[in-house]
Amino acid sequence: MKKSILCGLLAAALLALPARAARTVPVQVDGERLAGTAHLESGVTYVPLRYLLDRLGGWEIAWDSQNARAVASSCTHRLAADPAANTVTVNGQAYSGKVYVENGRTYVPLRLVCNLLGGSAVWDPYLGGAAVTSPGADHDAVDLYWLSRIISAESRGEPLTGQMAVGNVVLNRVSSREFPDTIPGVIFDRVDGVQFEPVSNGTIYQAPAPQSVEAAKRVLDGEVVLQDALYFYAPALSQGVWINANRTYHSTIGCHRFYL
Repeated sequence: MKKSILCGLLAAALLALPARAARTVPVQVDGERLAGTAHLESGVTYVPLRYLLDRLGGWEIAWDSQNARAVASSCTHRLAADPAANTVTVNGQAYSGKVYVENGRTYVPLRLVCNLLGGSAVWDPYLGGAAVTSPGADHDAVDLYWLSRIISAESRGEPLTGQMAVGNVVLNRVSSREFPDTIPGVIFDRVDGVQFEPVSNGTIYQAPAPQSVEAAKRVLDGEVVLQDALYFYAPALSQGVWINANRTYHSTIGCHRFYL
């Protein structure tokens, strides 16, 4: 009898456990980290609705206590997130998606909401989280996030021209057959060893300086201060033995020597 009761209790406990527990993941919007805590559960990223809409800008958000749901409005959209019905309604059209309230925050499926509002959300394996490009954004969120960080980590404190030159090298590599064809792919390339010291020492993960963000945006917009160069080093920090022996010198900008 006791054995039967114990087995029943164990079975009930197992059924009560989720198939895959949620874990905390980072989310960035247009190159900046989102406030609050985001959760990844069964392949879906959930974010606090208020934090997401505040970051997108132009939204008024409130809790509809009568209908127990979060509601928000902008000049072009009306949105409601209903935990009881597990729906997100945009401009009168309801869409199925898990909605829940935790610690006073209403959580919604990130990709669903972004797509409904005209933006996009993708998984960034280098971030280990999601990247959101807002509706009408000038730059891809993944590209801006990592380009601004490598520029900042490599040339923080340099003149704007020098920081843009570092960004040009990254984009020159993206265009070259010798390297990966994406910005994060170039930055984290390890085929012939780590290509950029900030990837090794972890400074790539630090928040970028404002001027580095500006440099990244200008380079992504097509501004070129350094054509063709694929390599650089700072003589104060490195002897650049391999580069000097194998590549053609191009020019010096700020503290960096650039090579073809």
